Formats: sequence, C-alpha cells, structure tokens
Amino acid sequence: MAGRDLGVLRDRSGGISLEARWHGLTSGHMDIDTPHGPARFDIAAPSTRPRGLLVLTHGAGGGVDAPDLLALCEAARAAGLVVARVTQPYRVAGRKAPGKSSAQDEAWCAVVRHVRARTEPGQLPLVVCGRSNGARVACRTARSLGAQAVVALAFPLRPPRRPEHSRVAELRSTGVPTLVVNGDRDPFGVPDPSDATTLDVRPGERHELAKAPDDIAQGAVTWMLRYTE
Repeated sequence: MAGRDLGVLRDRSGGISLEARWHGLTSGHMDIDTPHGPARFDIAAPSTRPRGLLVLTHGAGGGVDAPDLLALCEAARAAGLVVARVTQPYRVAGRKAPGKSSAQDEAWCAVVRHVRARTEPGQLPLVVCGRSNGARVACRTARSLGAQAVVALAFPLRPPRRPEHSRVAELRSTGVPTLVVNGDRDPFGVPDPSDATTLDVRPGERHELAKAPDDIAQGAVTWMLRYTE
C-alpha cells in the first residue's frame, strides 16, 4: 500500500513540482503557515476535468499514509476528484497529542481554505474527510467550510476507558450528509445509525480499518459522488 502512486510529485525543497494539467492546477507537496504552526498538504489531480475536491486528514498519532486513507485517495482521484491530504501542525512538529480541539479546527480550516483557493477556479464541490481524530475535526468544521458532505473513517465515538464521554454531538452537528465507516470490533465504539446519513459497519474490522481498505474506499467514493454533481 505504501508504494501506491497517487500522482503527487515532490521536489526536494517541498515546493510545487508539476505543471498544472487543468486550469493552472499544480500537484505537489507544500507547507503552509496556520495560526497554530506549519501544516503540510499534498495535492493529487485527476487526469480528466475534476468534478470535486476531497480534503482529508489523519488520526491523532498517525499520518496521511494510513492504508484506508491511501486507498480512498487513489479511488477518489480515479473517479475524477482532486485530492488533498493534510498533515496537521502538531504532526508536522513531531507531536502525537493533537492538543485543543479549537486549535486543530482553526489550523484545519486555514489549510482547507488555502487548498480551495488554489484548486477551485470553478468552485468545485467540497467533501471533507478524516480518520479517527481527523474525523472529529472534519465533522466539527464541515458546516463552516461549506462542505457538501463528510466522510468519517473510524469515528472514535468514546474513549475505550471512559465510555461515558461520548462524542456523538460532534457527529450530529455536521449539518451536511455524513458517511461513517467503523469496524464492528472498534474499541472506540460504533455510532448509532440515526447519528449519520449513512453508517457502514465493517465486520471483523477494528479501529485501523486495515483488512479491506480498497473495498471501503470504493464504497466511500460511490457515496460521495452523489454530492459532487
């Protein structure tokens, strides 16, 4: 999975490295300043005229190369979406703890708005996505970013040792169509079907969603294409 080619070319300086194939769009690896430190993003453009923009981010201690995220990126780009993978400032700085949710949200929104400004001469429909902690960020900010839909992978409903601390309010507050994909063996729990537009519970999967990432990705892309017409 780590060897997949997502169509992203990087140069050693971390700057833009590929001439645009559509409306001046470039693919590459870039750092961007946010109110809470530098974040990083990669943009991958489809080979045809894009039909939407997918911006996604990682879990608390993970990165944008998680198997389910990579599979989703590849499937989305093949379906005609521009894909941006965002590494949040605390991970760029080498930390595993996300810190305050307000700081995460502010930094994420700054990056998403920057990416939209770079890639949207025609105002592409926006889908935001995250896995685990990143799913919480995507849910909390979807409405303010003007997203058309949210994809929440492995939404961490409650801490395993503190089941009374439910995060379901974040899921319910998206204000837009929301797909939740969780494993039925996830120690963080599984949301109720009434808490999402669509709930995909994967048999035998845990929090990593690592058993069938391609199948998960295809299902998620089929779902999100409804909102990028």
